[in-house]
Parts: sequence; structure tokens; C-alpha cells
Amino acid sequence: MGTRVYLEQGTKKVFACALEWPGWCRGGRTDEAALEALAAYAPRYALVAVEAGIAFPGGAGGASGAGGAGGAGGAFRVVERLPGDATTDFGAPSAVATSDTGPLGAKEAERLAAIVGAAWAVFDAVVADAPAELRKGPRGGGRDRDTMAEHVLGAEAMYARKIGIRQRQPALHDAAAISALRMAILGVVGAPSSGGSPVGKGWPVRYAARRIAWHVLDHAWEMQDRSDPGG
Repeated sequence: MGTRVYLEQGTKKVFACALEWPGWCRGGRTDEAALEALAAYAPRYALVAVEAGIAFPGGAGGASGAGGAGGAGGAFRVVERLPGDATTDFGAPSAVATSDTGPLGAKEAERLAAIVGAAWAVFDAVVADAPAELRKGPRGGGRDRDTMAEHVLGAEAMYARKIGIRQRQPALHDAAAISALRMAILGVVGAPSSGGSPVGKGWPVRYAARRIAWHVLDHAWEMQDRSDPGG
């Protein structure tokens, strides 16, 4: 049946996100470009699935067209198109899919938590291997390793509030505080629930897992790419 994805369509940017694979979400200027980017990142995302101990389907990242059928055995199946907003165009997926708000059973919750935890493990490994100074971006900018890691921690403390967790941003080298924040997040993501937001004006749990994993992996992959001086 193919990997179920949705398209979040802004005026300047489109995100293609795999519904069952939190963090496997890439953007482009058009539907086709977003789906092609999603396909291109399948081998990198497969390492997250391995870390989580979850089988990743072979051929999940085949070439795809705007219709979502995919060029390699129907790799992607677009099941929903959602309107984007200013956050989409800024460069972050912000739309909540229709299926995000349904009840979250024990097995699915455990799976979501495993994938989010694996995204953190991948990020930590990348940080450990990266040089302190990263290659500059195409416009001569971009955060260096520690600044990027601090940015990710700050975002996670902010995202955690969207699911009812209020903890201060951990210091970069405070392993105990980082672990406490992550365990609190996993405690919510990994628990059976109605699937809706645990707090008023917060995020549904599935969307929270997807947004957290996407942000972690987006910066992990950026750090990898910018760790190569000749990349």
C-alpha cells in the first residue's frame, strides 16, 4: 500500500511527512520536490528505525511524484493535503494531520516513544563526532556544534510545554537534566491516551512526537553535512 504521507502546503514551502515515522519529514518548494527530498532521506532515516529496533520497509523511499504513487513500487501514498502557514514557509512543519487526534493505544505509543528516543540517540552520536566549528552554510552562516545543540535543547523545553511538561532548558553538559527532560517527554508520548492535547492549546501527542523528532533529526543531519569540510 505504500508509506502513508501527508503534504503540508504553504505558499513558499511544502513539507512531506510520513505519518507512521516521526521525524521523517522533508521540505521543498513544490509537492514533487518535497516528496523527492523525503525519498532521498530514507537511508538516513532508516538508521533511526534501526536504533529504535523497528523494521524499516525496504523501498520505502522510492522516487515519488505529485500524486504520491511513487516510482518504485508505489513507495509513497499521499493520504492528506493540509494548508500550511507562516511557520511552514519559515521552515518547520506545523500542521496537525486528521489522524493525529485519534486514540493512542499502548503499542503505538510505545513505538512513538522508541522512535523519538532513537532520534535523540542519533543526534547525540552526531554531536559526539562533530567538530566544534562546522563548515559555514551556503550564505556563510549557520550555528556551530555547541550552539546548535543548545538550540535543540531550548526547542525541546519549549515543545515539552505543549504536552504539559514544564522544565527549564537543561545546560548543554548537564546530562542528568537532559535525561530528565527527555524521560518526561517520553513518559507522555509513550503512554496510551485519547491522542489529543494533554493541555489546553497544546499539541496532540502524535504531532508532538513528529515535531520533536523532526527538529532533532533536521539538525543532526545538518550537523553531519556541515562537519565535512569539503561537503
